Amino acid sequence: MHPLQDITHTIQLAIAPVFLLTALGTTLSMFATRLGRIVDRARRVEARLGSESGTIRERSQRELRKLETRVRLIHWALTLGTIAALLVCLLIAIAFVGYLFDARMGPVVAVLFIAAMAAYVAALLCLLREVGLAISSLEFGVPGARAEGAAEAGPGAA
Repeated sequence: MHPLQDITHTIQLAIAPVFLLTALGTTLSMFATRLGRIVDRARRVEARLGSESGTIRERSQRELRKLETRVRLIHWALTLGTIAALLVCLLIAIAFVGYLFDARMGPVVAVLFIAAMAAYVAALLCLLREVGLAISSLEFGVPGARAEGAAEAGPGAA
């Protein structure tokens, strides 16, 4: 094979991971937005906590505990998503290093791709859990009426 064809082939192989990086970047941006919204909500609840008492204060404290759990989950999602993106970058770099030094890097690239996908799946699972917690805390304007109760009633129950 001609050297120009070799590098062209290597570039073609690197295109798919570049698209994956775009998806990862978009996902990381969404994670960061969710994190910001959770932090903003926690700050609002903390700000009013000093003026509350009784059951209202207890409810706010429960909400803060839930928000803390959500922050941890989104932090893990961000961390795992970033790890996935870094692994994809490494994968692309190793593909080119393999070309430059005429080394067989296929197994290394495959392992990096599998690790990147595993990290991304774990990040999405953290997001799924965080969204579940967010939904479970909804009261729909009726104090004490939780989204879980509505879900237990089943579809069509009104």
